[in-house]
Amino acid sequence: MDLSTRVMMWQELAVSCGFTTLHQSLQQVWRLLLLCLICRVCFRLGVGSAVKHVASTLIGMYGLFLFLELHMVWVLLLSIICYLGLLLCRHSSNKGLFLSGIILIYLLIGELHFFDMGTWNKIRGSQMVVAMKVISLAFELDRRKDNNLPGPAEFLGYVFFVGTVVFGPWISLSSYKNALDGPKLSYLWLSGSLVSLVKSQICLLVSTCIAPYLFPLFLPLYGNSVTQKWLRAYENAVSFHFSNYFVGHLSEGTSMLAGVGFTEEKDNIQWNMRIVKPLSVEMPRSMVLVVISWNIPMSQWLKTYVFKTSMKLGTFPAILVTYTASALLHGLSFHLGAVLLTLGFITYVEHVLRKKLAHILSACILSRPCASDCSHRHKKKVWVLLLNLVFSLLVVFHLTYLGSMFDPGSDEQEVEEGYAAIHTIQRWSELNWASHWIVFACWVFYRLIQ
Repeated sequence: MDLSTRVMMWQELAVSCGFTTLHQSLQQVWRLLLLCLICRVCFRLGVGSAVKHVASTLIGMYGLFLFLELHMVWVLLLSIICYLGLLLCRHSSNKGLFLSGIILIYLLIGELHFFDMGTWNKIRGSQMVVAMKVISLAFELDRRKDNNLPGPAEFLGYVFFVGTVVFGPWISLSSYKNALDGPKLSYLWLSGSLVSLVKSQICLLVSTCIAPYLFPLFLPLYGNSVTQKWLRAYENAVSFHFSNYFVGHLSEGTSMLAGVGFTEEKDNIQWNMRIVKPLSVEMPRSMVLVVISWNIPMSQWLKTYVFKTSMKLGTFPAILVTYTASALLHGLSFHLGAVLLTLGFITYVEHVLRKKLAHILSACILSRPCASDCSHRHKKKVWVLLLNLVFSLLVVFHLTYLGSMFDPGSDEQEVEEGYAAIHTIQRWSELNWASHWIVFACWVFYRLIQ
């Protein structure tokens, strides 16, 4: 394909895909952005907290209605059940576990008995945000040994906060309270929100109009049947990654526009909410940092309320419990469960292997960057940098393998209702289960050098 032909195809793609995608995206979210702005203005009015909670609830419920229509009743039902559960166990010291059980039962019933799985998948994101908020609230009450529950208005205002209820992210109750009496409207607040929203649209364009045609339209790479499979898998993975960045940056924008995501130091206010770090995923140091950078608030939530709670079982069981909890929150989907559990094994094996090698070689090759005053003798030698590069390339390989199954294809119904198990098995079989074999080999090597 010569350059002139490629330029013509780029122009056609920009018109047929780019403009259409941006128009549809803005058409869907502009009303939500307006609601976030209205919520922010309401919080700045000199009214009582109760009025602000009611306004947050009503605005958030209307925002849900715009996206879910009458199906928002299921999210409202979950919220009511959760608050009744908090009332029932208000004198218990295990509110977190009790509410986790209630939410798990509710989600399982929805998964197993909600006949229209396409609709259930549409409301799953909001259900997950509500579940995370309630569980974090319950665990915080346990840790503070506090039996004073928030009132119904405060609880619903927090759960239905318009900046997070549609696209996320999870925020704590304290962050919501800070937004109620947040700083005045400013250029930094507005510009921070707009920058995140622009980033989200760029990521959407990459996911929809660039990644599916990456090879050979944008990067002229060819090869035999084996390399073609891996290039196609990489295209699928990149498209899936940027769809996640789109949602992450969009949720940054809506959250900050509604008043969440600022830090204050000596009267210096910064609007610096971060949900995703694309560069840390596309050019990774380790799978551990990829998991954190993929969704920072959710990673923090899982670490605080799942991993630390289950650490008494041991490190590896705690990791399995954490990824299982993440899989259950995302729904009873075989392909998501397979990806998340595989990700758990990859993360654990990589962590223990690099930790052992760092000790044997006295080199800065841990999953996380070492501090400047670490005890390792070898810090920035060429072989250390090369070894870190090898691990980085290995992470890219794993991400390509894991993302290979997220292929919309031509069957939209399959995408809406969730991929079948055979889809996952077929995709990984085409790639000869390569990532699983490499993880197993790394684990065997780790056991041999123990």
